[in-house]
Amino acid sequence: MNVSINKDRCPQNHPCPSIRVCPVGAIVQIGFNAPVINQDKCIGCKKCVKYCPMGAFQVGE
Repeated sequence: MNVSINKDRCPQNHPCPSIRVCPVGAIVQIGFNAPVINQDKCIGCKKCVKYCPMGAFQVGE
């Protein structure tokens, strides 16, 4: 399972709030660009998916 970012749903105009809920620090954001998920660190807990108000975080196979 991979978590990815749908850049079309991410406003990219503020610090990503989902970064705070990641228990392993797998989400990185440079400036206000769309965040990036380090798949090697991601444990698939989906907290970011549930927390993102824009629905930009998506779960794939």
